[in-house]
Amino acid sequence: MAARSSTLTVRGRAFVAAGATAVVCAILLDQRSLARIGVLVAALALVAVLVVRRSRYQLALTRTVEPQLVGAGATSQVHLELVNEGRRRTGLMLLEDTLPFVLGSHPRFVLPSVRPGERRTVTYQIRSDVRGRFPVGPMTVRLRDPFGLVEVVRAFHATVPVTVTPRTIDLPAVPIAGAWTGSGDNRPRAFATGSAEDVTVREYRHGDDLRRVHWRSSARSGELMVRREEQPWQSRATIFLDNRSSAHQGRGAASSLETAVSMAASVAVHLAQRGFIVRLVTAEGEDPSIPWHERSTSANVLPLLEALAVVNLSHQAHLDTSWMGDSSRTGMLVGILGAMDDHDHEALRRMRLNGSNPMAVALDVGRWGTGRGQQLAQAGDAAATRLAGLGWRVVVAGPEDRLPRLWEDLAQRRTTAPKAGTP
Repeated sequence: MAARSSTLTVRGRAFVAAGATAVVCAILLDQRSLARIGVLVAALALVAVLVVRRSRYQLALTRTVEPQLVGAGATSQVHLELVNEGRRRTGLMLLEDTLPFVLGSHPRFVLPSVRPGERRTVTYQIRSDVRGRFPVGPMTVRLRDPFGLVEVVRAFHATVPVTVTPRTIDLPAVPIAGAWTGSGDNRPRAFATGSAEDVTVREYRHGDDLRRVHWRSSARSGELMVRREEQPWQSRATIFLDNRSSAHQGRGAASSLETAVSMAASVAVHLAQRGFIVRLVTAEGEDPSIPWHERSTSANVLPLLEALAVVNLSHQAHLDTSWMGDSSRTGMLVGILGAMDDHDHEALRRMRLNGSNPMAVALDVGRWGTGRGQQLAQAGDAAATRLAGLGWRVVVAGPEDRLPRLWEDLAQRRTTAPKAGTP
């Protein structure tokens, strides 16, 4: 905890003013007794300033936010625990925690004096309808002397981040097709035709059957290794989100980007619940620092939602397709697209060739704003037509359209055969 400033309170300034007035009146009226009283009153406030500034309050703060990852519209609990680790009893304290505007107003609490070693806990709620990552804190502590003449302001600089994920919408269970690829330990392998050297092994995990230990590999590596005799079939899906500033209109929560992010989050949760391993790709490409299997699983899609919480508009001019290097890793492809232009058609063609049974929700972004609205709307319709011609299943969405209905329409669409001359 660091001290910021020490100031006189209204009462303290009143004491100084009263003392100075008494001294002036004493001089004018030649009343020495009144002068002594005035000096005493003013000195009391000044001495309080010196005493408070020399005081060493040793306070410790522990802030806990539960949960730190929360959906838009849901609430989190913030717990503040203040401990007096010094030997001096504190005076009256006013606690004020700092919050971003989207999380609510600054909470304030009044605590009576805290004895040495005593703990005080306060709790309040935060809630945001806007996605993003926001800091909770720092907290300011205002302490007063026993007479209420001086106020010292101190601050705890530590903060705790809170991530608000996008709103998600439940989607109907419609027939969808995906690409099934092997991963894990449950697909039978044929070892009869190979030697023992051909056996795929991995590190021993707690609970593995000791009969699967591969002793030769264990002796070579110095660690216990087991045979990977089986590998599961796992369906994969890629969600492509076009977050370029040139492809969206509107501002804040009413923008087309926020609608696109909410759609991407809803589709991700829906596919994860249906057993897909899902990854997120934006206009800048895929984040290489997070492996696929950590992005989401059939039981946990929170890492992907956390990534969507901080997606912002990109100033990139064209779509990045470097993430499509391995076609076996793409699987099912779902695109959430904004306004497209002629430069994007080659990237869309490559995505169609790289993905399995690609589907797209094309936002009619002209209906989210003004200015370039008509131009963007025409570009959106043309892009949707071009997507269908490239072999995508596509639906066009506006601000009033509901995603569950769009998802049903998208599942019922049939893939249009690519036009002649289109790969």
